[in-house]
Amino acid sequence: MSKKIDQKLPLVVIVGPTASGKTSLAIDIAKRFNGEIICADSRSIYKGASIGTAKPSCNEQKIVPHWGLDLIEPGEYYSVSDFKSYANQKIDEIRSRGHIPMLVGGTGLYIDAVIFDFQFGVAANNELRIQLQETPISDLNDYCKKHNIKMPENSKNKRYIIRAIENNGKSSDKRKTPINNSIIVGITTEKSVLMSRISQRIEHLFEMGVINEAVSLGAAYGWDNEAMKSNIYPLIHLYVDDSMSLDEVKSKSVTLDWRLAKRQITWLRRNKFIQWLSINDAKHFLIDKLANCD
Repeated sequence: MSKKIDQKLPLVVIVGPTASGKTSLAIDIAKRFNGEIICADSRSIYKGASIGTAKPSCNEQKIVPHWGLDLIEPGEYYSVSDFKSYANQKIDEIRSRGHIPMLVGGTGLYIDAVIFDFQFGVAANNELRIQLQETPISDLNDYCKKHNIKMPENSKNKRYIIRAIENNGKSSDKRKTPINNSIIVGITTEKSVLMSRISQRIEHLFEMGVINEAVSLGAAYGWDNEAMKSNIYPLIHLYVDDSMSLDEVKSKSVTLDWRLAKRQITWLRRNKFIQWLSINDAKHFLIDKLANCD
């Protein structure tokens, strides 16, 4: 029975840049078709970092089951391979319940690892990983250059560089086409609309108490912790140290989120299998597709 369910129920993938409306669309579709959401976000995996990473709210999580949130403590290591294994397990579990799995997020590498079935290289060496984690990122970059190790796409992300070193620069094998029975849509948003949504969300984060959250996390784990490198936390650190005003923090946060959105779009646009649509068109497209699934 489970095999029949696995074959019948599609994997719905909704991607797009930060603040594009992915979460609200995914929740709407999930409510209509008994879906469960797997968040593909490299910041949402950290426990405690909820407001600053704009995780789905508690109310949103009550409406529809969400997975991929609060997986590790700040400071713990989590690789793309870890996420792929986790996501595939959840996809199977969701399908076994007769529900539709929905992979939703803006971390392109997480998305690609699942839909193109990345086959990763060597297993992690814990001792080496600990040593690499304690090494400054500049030294890791120098190591890669010295040993002719190809840098990952995001060369500023320490986790990705460490994994490249562990794999000795070998790229992961992957499919040329997405896995079977997947529906993949991307959310397009006009620049002015996206900028407005980003600004509104930044204001909302401060209304929700992101400053107190950041201070608590900084005190518990240190401001240099990997979980604290999300755009807004370092800026709040500067505010707490009286090195930046609140208005400057908000303005800079909007700028950094806009730059993040552009990087996400650049990454995702390389995937020719994504059906790019406005949020309204994507809603109707998914409704039509899922209503006609046999």
